[in-house]
This record gives sequence, structure tokens and C-alpha cells, in this order.
Amino acid sequence: MEAVTEETGFHAEIVPRLDAGPGSRPERVLHALDGTRSAVPPAHLADAGQSLWESLQHRLPAAARADAVLGLDAGGIVPALTLSLASGLPYKLAWKVRVPLPGAVHFVEGHANRPNVFAYGITPGQAYLLADDEVTTGVTLVNLAQALRAQGTHPLAAVCLVEDTRYSARSVIEELGIPLVSLTRIGQER
Repeated sequence: MEAVTEETGFHAEIVPRLDAGPGSRPERVLHALDGTRSAVPPAHLADAGQSLWESLQHRLPAAARADAVLGLDAGGIVPALTLSLASGLPYKLAWKVRVPLPGAVHFVEGHANRPNVFAYGITPGQAYLLADDEVTTGVTLVNLAQALRAQGTHPLAAVCLVEDTRYSARSVIEELGIPLVSLTRIGQER
């Protein structure tokens, strides 16, 4: 299954995972910024970040008042950086590493072989834009949003490069009052 977003030329596809372990998804979403099929020119990063930022501002003008972009371990690094550069907002990254740092927030990436993820330096009262490369079920972003709220922070919106519409991620995330902005959509809605 492939998708190309007309206005940005952003490409994504679903491919089978040959190393899928028990409890992990049997497929993977590849996209134009992951560097898997070919090297990524810096201009493509800038274009994707600008498109995400413009879409987010259109959907949620208050996004500009966020304190930081919070990207998820591995896949969320690229969209967090592109959104940070486009918006001028600082970024933070959540990691699958537990270390003794203040302001730790723990959440779970349910479909991963290593499910525990930690965000550090999370300050009560601050507002975050959550960034990941793909959204399938929405469980990880929901877990993160709930953990942030329990810490007294405000997840304002979720952004992703690719939304897999075969699952109900958008409705699951937006039920929490968190808008989801995606650069492209792939799959077929259930």
C-alpha cells in the first residue's frame, strides 16, 4: 500500500517486517524522510517541517504558544526536529532509556518489543506538541498524553508524518481533546 501527498510529494508505504517479534506489528510504514530507500536531501526535511507547521497552525492557532515539541524515541526524532526548525520552538526527545534525571515521565509504547519510554525534564504547567513519524493505533500517543497530564503538563496537539487510517488512531487521540495533524495518510479506514 502506498500514498503520495499531492501538494508536498510526500511518499509513504506499508511493507512487511521480516523481524517482527511477538507482540510487535507485522508491518512497518516507510516514508520519504526515514532514509531507508534513499538519502534525504535537507530541503525535504525543511519542506516537511514547514508543511506540518502550517497545517498545525491552521488547525490549532494556539500551537505557537507551546513550550516545546516532544518527539518519541527513534521514529519521532525526525518529525520533532523538522517541526522545531519550522516553528522556532525548542524540542525534547523521549527515550527508551531509564536514567536518574528530574522531571521523568514514563509511558508505554504498547506494540514494541521494548515498550518502556521516558521523557525527562518535563515541567508542570508547560505545553507540548507531540511528534512521531507514524500513527497507527494511537495507543503510544494516548499513553504519553495521559502520562503528561498526570505530571501537570498540557499536550496541545499530536503531529505525525504518516497516519495509517486502517486503525482508529485519529478518533482515539482526538477523544482526549488532542488534535492530530498528519502530513499524509495511508491505508483504508475501517
